[in-house]
Amino acid sequence: MSTSLILYTPAGVLPQAQPLRRAARRLSALGFEVSIDEAALAKHQRFAGDDATRLAALHRVAAAAPSVAMATRGGYGMTRLLDQIDWPLLARSVEQGTRWVGLSDLTSLHLGLLKHAKAVTWAGPMACEDFGRTDEDGGVDDVTQDCFLEAMHGELEAIGFRTEAGFDGLEARGTLWGGNLSIVNSLLGTPHFPRVKGGILFLEDVNEHPYRVERSLLQLQQAGLLDEQKAVILGDFSAWKKSPLDRGYTLKSAVEAVRSRTKTPILTGLPFGHVPTKVCLPVGHRVDLVVQGRDVIAAWGH
Repeated sequence: MSTSLILYTPAGVLPQAQPLRRAARRLSALGFEVSIDEAALAKHQRFAGDDATRLAALHRVAAAAPSVAMATRGGYGMTRLLDQIDWPLLARSVEQGTRWVGLSDLTSLHLGLLKHAKAVTWAGPMACEDFGRTDEDGGVDDVTQDCFLEAMHGELEAIGFRTEAGFDGLEARGTLWGGNLSIVNSLLGTPHFPRVKGGILFLEDVNEHPYRVERSLLQLQQAGLLDEQKAVILGDFSAWKKSPLDRGYTLKSAVEAVRSRTKTPILTGLPFGHVPTKVCLPVGHRVDLVVQGRDVIAAWGH
């Protein structure tokens, strides 16, 4: 049985068509029945078409209710659409079996659907960055591809990773939620923010210096959010540049500063973010988190 997959661009512009075509070919070779939304290559300033064009694309995908709705890329643009999105339409697509997958700017879509519909979506790869990369640049990451295939076929029931020492014996159960740290923070205080209590919050970011990461985490802590969680899991914080002002201050320093201000355990090492190797995570699903030694398992299977 073929699995329908629609590629659409809800946020930043796609500067070139080649990565999209390459991703479509590779996803077809993996057994998906791939179609590309008519506005996927639209251009308006830094966006994939003006707001009305991107909103129409999002609603078109939801109405079609494919097995998989995969964003071509993130960037910026979803925030502009949040107040206009037909959330019940998107929720119906999830009820019909659509798996919405993406990361970064798509965090606001995932969290909006969790808030407005208690729907489960997938934090995972993007078409162009993960499936459209040239072979010279490393091609498709095996772990990313395998994890994605299992998740989209309903077979993925857990992910595992290694964290730093100090959390042996930790067990927690709660709703898995989160995504890109900057986007999570941008939703605070809006009608699209799901205030999850007793959850397991995962976070990642890109191009953000550790002091900015620390500031964002402290904003969540000062808003009372970190103390409300059973655990926080940090993914990758990539592509930032050191400053001569750092003087030994690192991402580790930032995390330690936040840990000292909350009772909630903050784990690191989640293979997720703006990096080639990434797992898929069911946003809005209840998960069991277990740490043995330095090995972490997050499971949501039966």
